[in-house]
Amino acid sequence: MAKKRPKTTGGKRVKRSATKSARRKAPSRVDVVRRIRGQARAVHGKILARRSPSMKFPLRSLANVVYRPKEGYFRIKGKKKERTLTVGTVKTFAQTLRMMALSKELVETDDIATKREAYYVSKNWEEARFGEQPESDAVMEDVEALFGVNREQLGFIPEEKGGDVAGRLVVIDRDRETGEELRIDCTRFGSGAYSIPISVEDLRFETEAEFILAIETAGMFQRLVKHAYWRQANCILVSMGGVPTRACRRFIRRLADARGLPVYVFVDGDPYGYSNIYRTLKVGSGNAAHLNEFFCVPQARFLGVTPDDITEYDLPTHPLKEVDVKRARDALKNDPFIRHHRAWREALEQQIKMGVRVEQQALAKHGLNYVIDEYLPRKMADTAAFLP
Repeated sequence: MAKKRPKTTGGKRVKRSATKSARRKAPSRVDVVRRIRGQARAVHGKILARRSPSMKFPLRSLANVVYRPKEGYFRIKGKKKERTLTVGTVKTFAQTLRMMALSKELVETDDIATKREAYYVSKNWEEARFGEQPESDAVMEDVEALFGVNREQLGFIPEEKGGDVAGRLVVIDRDRETGEELRIDCTRFGSGAYSIPISVEDLRFETEAEFILAIETAGMFQRLVKHAYWRQANCILVSMGGVPTRACRRFIRRLADARGLPVYVFVDGDPYGYSNIYRTLKVGSGNAAHLNEFFCVPQARFLGVTPDDITEYDLPTHPLKEVDVKRARDALKNDPFIRHHRAWREALEQQIKMGVRVEQQALAKHGLNYVIDEYLPRKMADTAAFLP
């Protein structure tokens, strides 16, 4: 009879079974181009028939999502907005078509453009050019939703980093020019860390780690790396740098699914950390509801900092700002994830009543390495108590 694996500070490894969305292959470049051409033909056909062309886009907001615990993420309900070519919409309609054309060019030539570069490319579009980048970003997101793919598959990449990784993990990548396999050992970056690339679909992983610890702030990540907390706890550390990018979320999801690892999340104790950073990582967002099944981590659990931690660890705090209270009340009223989980409703109500927020770094009150020596070990001893 096989012996049971001894319990460690990292908790138990979860059953290794990839979800349906994790197994589903991303559309090829040929598929993406085919979708773009299909939509363009539909528009062209209506114009030739002297009918007003139109395009239907999924409505991307919390009001158009549903949360089902068994699925574990926000799924879009199906409401759509229709953009029909009229005198009032001619500019936006033209911008959408030009963005589709730019994407087709990028995909066909295996090239990329940052969101900022795409905005500047539009300066050659005469009357269809964008005035500000938020306009360009919005149209890019519409095109993404229209074809049901992520913007990286359309050739557009974000400006921001995907996150940093350190600890017991070997990432297996390939050299783009030679095709040679590259083995990247995340324990061998000295005082640095492995940077998550913009596309993580083809990466493979080797690890004997017990869990993944996703951390909000770069400062806390650096402290844990400096003192090799990953070695002490046998884990993988991931720096999210605030609200995690899609690449960061997808990396954590693929790694967790591929290796059957639990994911614990460590952020500041405030409504933004709870209902924006953590919730976005775990179940996705309303704005990207058409892609949440790929860019969320349903197995994530919330380690801290919780409202209870404020009193239990006697932490220094800051008063809640008006925007914090509004964010908490909005989440209680409108967020399907928060509304579903009683534990989260109670946590937010408790924080509003306390009237304070707390930062991860507040643990330094008890010593710079108190987080390593006391806080995290005590937390990891009872992972079942973590918030859902």
